Amino acid sequence: MFKKKNPGNIEDAKVLNLINEGCKIEGMLISDAFIRIDGMVEGNMLIEEGAIIGDKGLVTGDIKTKSLIIYGMVNGNIDSYSLEIKNTGCVNGKINTSKLHVEFGGVYNGELTMQKAETSNL
Repeated sequence: MFKKKNPGNIEDAKVLNLINEGCKIEGMLISDAFIRIDGMVEGNMLIEEGAIIGDKGLVTGDIKTKSLIIYGMVNGNIDSYSLEIKNTGCVNGKINTSKLHVEFGGVYNGELTMQKAETSNL
């Protein structure tokens, strides 16, 4: 009757950092906590826990994180243990991941490298 939330789901995680729509960051973005990008980031991102790129979010640069969900656009390479590209999401670049989910309508253009979870370097 009541649906339990999955505590491992990044969408249920507490987002501690937010780059809101209309905001633009230029340069390296580093965070040890979850982050949500609804604005623009021009530069590489090193996010320890995880990130959500909102449907209005645009990242031009490489991303390295544990878990990543993309509703918007990423133009750059991704190194992530777990990656989801939602139906509005678009990735242009190389992907290195252990777990990948692309929803119907999601777009990916690039080179994909996948490894078993126990051999991941993250």
